[in-house]
This record gives sequence, structure tokens and C-alpha cells, in this order.
Amino acid sequence: MNTPKGPSLAVLNQDESVTASPQILQPSGWPAPKGYANGMAADGRLVVTGGVIGWNSQGHLPADFVAQVHQTLSNIAAILAEGGARPEHLVRLTWYVVDMEEYLANLKTLGQVYRDIFGAHYPAMALVQVVRLVEKAARVEIEATAVVPR
Repeated sequence: MNTPKGPSLAVLNQDESVTASPQILQPSGWPAPKGYANGMAADGRLVVTGGVIGWNSQGHLPADFVAQVHQTLSNIAAILAEGGARPEHLVRLTWYVVDMEEYLANLKTLGQVYRDIFGAHYPAMALVQVVRLVEKAARVEIEATAVVPR
């Protein structure tokens, strides 16, 4: 008989605390992350966005990085609402920025912008610097995944 090789999988109990909202996955002994979660577990209906940028309903993009982030997060909130999801259903955000230094220089303001739109819910996040985005004037693009409880 062959013995399976590789890591074992942890199975989460499907109780109401897991199905009611995403569960933050924080390995024991790890330092607490600030402004994001290391992992999330959720059960429900997926709502996924494409890469969202900060243009308004007329297709205009602000020149300022923070203004673009504000509009991008607002756009994501609108897409979530269209799919019956709310910010607290977010399980993942992937940020693509064209200038990491611009992002880091604005962390405090970005944190406030984030909380103004999504509250104090921090899903798993990744931040990637890219050479450019499809829309040349865009400074940030964000993909979102939410899970709406059953």
C-alpha cells in the first residue's frame, strides 16, 4: 500500500462561525499582520472582480495616486454590492502598483482611505509592483475576491 506524501490538510468544522463570515487564519506564534490577514477561510458564493482601476463613471482617472486608490476601492465596493456582497465578505485583495515608493510614502493616508470604504476588515492581501498597467495613466489596479455566506 502506498502512503501519501506531502503535507496533511486541516479540515475546518463547518459551524456557523465559519459560514457566517470569513475566518482569519493566523498560525500560532506568528506576528500579527498590520492591515492584512495571512489567510482567510470562508464558505459561500464567490464574487470576483477583474482588475479594477480608479476611473469614475465617466471614465476619468484622477492623476493623484491616493485619489486613484480611493476611487478603485469605491469601484470594488460597488461591484461587490452588485453581486450581493459587502466589504466584510472580502477574503482576498491583490494590489498592482506602478511605484512601490509612492505606495509606501502614502501608507498612513491609504490606511485611512481603506478604512473609510471597507472598515476595519482586512482580508488576505498581496502587493505587487508592475512596470505599467494597461491603462497608461493608472497608478494602481486591484483584484478582489469575496465570499457571500450561504
